[in-house]
Amino acid sequence: MKENYLAKWLNNELTEAELAEFEKTAEYATYKRIAEVSGELEAPEFHLAAAFEDIKKKQSQNTPKVVQLNPMRKVWRIAAAIAVIVVASYFYVNSMDETVSTQFAQRTEVVLPDASEVVLNADSEVSYSEKKWDQERNISLKGEAFFKVAKGKKFTVSTTDGTVAVLGTQFNVENRKGFFEVTCFEGLVSVTFNGKETKLPAGTSFMAIDGKVIPSEAPNTAAPSWINNESSFKSIPLAYVLDEFQRQYNVEVETENVDLGQLFTGTFSNTNINLALQSISTPSLIKFKLEGNKVLFYAEDAP
Repeated sequence: MKENYLAKWLNNELTEAELAEFEKTAEYATYKRIAEVSGELEAPEFHLAAAFEDIKKKQSQNTPKVVQLNPMRKVWRIAAAIAVIVVASYFYVNSMDETVSTQFAQRTEVVLPDASEVVLNADSEVSYSEKKWDQERNISLKGEAFFKVAKGKKFTVSTTDGTVAVLGTQFNVENRKGFFEVTCFEGLVSVTFNGKETKLPAGTSFMAIDGKVIPSEAPNTAAPSWINNESSFKSIPLAYVLDEFQRQYNVEVETENVDLGQLFTGTFSNTNINLALQSISTPSLIKFKLEGNKVLFYAEDAP
């Protein structure tokens, strides 16, 4: 076979005579099969722009990054954060108030920074700023407390119903829901209620029930009765008496056909529940049932 027959055949340039002669050769069948198979193959698509972008991307990924190392900058950031936390904690701690509270059937004593004394009755709470005490002797009260105030700057007791101000004295303040009473046992007390100031010398009281000022009798003791484990009342609605009984004994009180508005005058023990029940029920003409941690007061004519 002539060497140029294959090239000319691939380029379709053979004459009829040359093609006839080429087809007679032994290699023709092999070349023809190769040509047929290769004709069925498809070349992969090639996008020049996409290939160029792919190359750029790979180059950027392989390019080493230069990192500026500044270890002191990180240290200063941490130090600044710690400083902020320390300063904030300092002001937070110094602005916090000291709070002391009691639960039902509990009593506690508090000695203030100036040696003034506070005795908390059951279910009561006082709060004050120990850090600012030298600048302002002020206490917030919820419930009832007896105060023995050391002489010094103005001493103020703030409640939701009124404010009590003294210089150095002994007095009792009770601030319950719907009930506000201040009793002065020594010295002079100033009570501000509904914007009006009232001066209380030793042996006098100020009382308001449901926002209305009520005349009160002078105390005949040197301290409130509850200090000596008794609860005393003079013409007080029975509802407040039963509330105090509940606080002193941590019991659940229920009533049935009882006039809670009737006025009660008397005393009950804070240490003997059976005696206390008798002391409340007898003058009120009511009966009671004590079962476990529950007490039912009911009228005598109740079924």
